[in-house]
Amino acid sequence: MDETQSNHLKAYGAAYWVLSKDEPIEWMLNYKGGSFMMPALSGVENELVIRGVSYQVISDADAARLAKEISVPTSNMDMMRLETVPKIAVYSPKTKMPWDDAVTLALTYAEIPYDVIYDDEIMYDELTSYDWLHLHHEDFTGQYGKFYQTYKNYSWYIQQQKDYEASAKKHGFAKVSLLKLAISRKIRTFVAGGGFLFAMCSATDTFDIALAANGQDIVEFMYDGDPANPAAFNNLDYNQTLAFTNFKIKKDPNEYEYSDIDNTDARSQNSLNESNDYFKLFKFSAKWDPVPTMLTQNHTQLVKGFYGQTTAFKKRTVKADVISLGETLAANEDKYIHGIYGKGFWTFYGGHDPEDYQHRVGEEPTDLNLYPNSPGYRLILNNILFPAAKKKKRKTVP
Repeated sequence: MDETQSNHLKAYGAAYWVLSKDEPIEWMLNYKGGSFMMPALSGVENELVIRGVSYQVISDADAARLAKEISVPTSNMDMMRLETVPKIAVYSPKTKMPWDDAVTLALTYAEIPYDVIYDDEIMYDELTSYDWLHLHHEDFTGQYGKFYQTYKNYSWYIQQQKDYEASAKKHGFAKVSLLKLAISRKIRTFVAGGGFLFAMCSATDTFDIALAANGQDIVEFMYDGDPANPAAFNNLDYNQTLAFTNFKIKKDPNEYEYSDIDNTDARSQNSLNESNDYFKLFKFSAKWDPVPTMLTQNHTQLVKGFYGQTTAFKKRTVKADVISLGETLAANEDKYIHGIYGKGFWTFYGGHDPEDYQHRVGEEPTDLNLYPNSPGYRLILNNILFPAAKKKKRKTVP
């Protein structure tokens, strides 16, 4: 999985396929970009060839020597055993929206199966049958992406509002914002019970904003029919959130921004543009910090930056116990963050599409056939395999 790999993204799909055949895999953390050791069965080799994935056949003796090399205490490498196939869900509206989603693009290209679920499935507690949940480009505050100013007369926007209001009514809520709060709480419970949550772009900050508002009305009349409660903006409960704290909500309903969590506005002051916008992945100890190590496996530490409605996270709004996996130092921002909640884990990744610097509403989806070695997309797929890992129990000596 280093620079010699012909198709990094398909390799994750191949790994998932092997797991689906009840064959365990060793994920060699920090070894040649996070390589996978798979059984050299004819069916496995055929699948790698069909998918265009580069591989090398080694003997049992070589495998044993490699495992010994990796296990040396002074090496920053480790073997993480993958044993189970994660059952994957994507929280996304069933109707087509005028934007794509990087995670579903990655899953489809890598040939990793997933189910699309939405409000009904969450409210009927069907989330418990999944191991991993991705939040599609979503607005959990009930403001329809704050697209009112630009898209209020577009047919897709009008239909979206009708669909969301009907869903809220169906589940016994007077407002979409209250339904989305209930959804957010159920997702948080899913994580607390041991689930894995992954979100990108506006799904990251709006999820925490909805939880912090905690049922108070922060939504203006064009979104829910009555004005926001002015007191609500000063009474946010940050104890309810996963990632963010001490943030302020943007009160202007026509502003294409939810809060001061997002760092998009500050980036222009640092002269960042497509030619010089990169974020750096942190290096972790494979033997003692296996979780962040898994999530940052890549063939480069420097990854191209990219915009979104929520591009990255102001460091001052990120909770102290949150792990920064990648940062843009020039903009004083965290791009890729991770944390533990209860028995589960969550990961937030800023931006919309790792291979489309400023993806716009209505633009064509990215063709991943053109980017089979995308470092930015690799980070997404690290998260897909993360739940398959058998966590090692460490012994302590007093």
